[in-house]
Amino acid sequence: MIKENVVLGHGVAIYHPQLVNLYGCIIGEDSKIGTFVEIQKGVSVGARCKISSHTFICEGVDIEDGVFIGHGVMFTNDVYPKAVNEDGELQTEDDWHVVRTRIKARASIGSNATILCGITVGEGALIGAGAVVTRDVPDYAIVAGVPARVVGDARIRGEDRKTVTSFA
Repeated sequence: MIKENVVLGHGVAIYHPQLVNLYGCIIGEDSKIGTFVEIQKGVSVGARCKISSHTFICEGVDIEDGVFIGHGVMFTNDVYPKAVNEDGELQTEDDWHVVRTRIKARASIGSNATILCGITVGEGALIGAGAVVTRDVPDYAIVAGVPARVVGDARIRGEDRKTVTSFA
């Protein structure tokens, strides 16, 4: 389902529009959206991004140009999620506020990573598959693990990458 309030840039590819849930979001030109993706209201996806299947991008996430998001990536937007308010009634939008998350240009997020709210993933950063990102990721850092920790520098290629143990 693609709601009428979705703004799609020129050249956006959604190969199975009946198998996505997009509403109130902006998708930049030439981006690609996989199947079983949900992108909520207020999300901004830049140009030339790839959002792989089974990914959930909640309200409050801003994704800059050229970002890769792997399969099954999950974003959050609430630090202390609850179903009910102090009176025991089901919460409404008035009972919480969105905590924003920013994914900077050309970052790559591996499959099944979870990105907690309120953080910034730096330009050109690489998030390992299955990582749980709980704090800001520096530009060009490679992070992996639970919780995610810096394990390298994305600007270093090949065999040299194995020797990096900290991010300078």
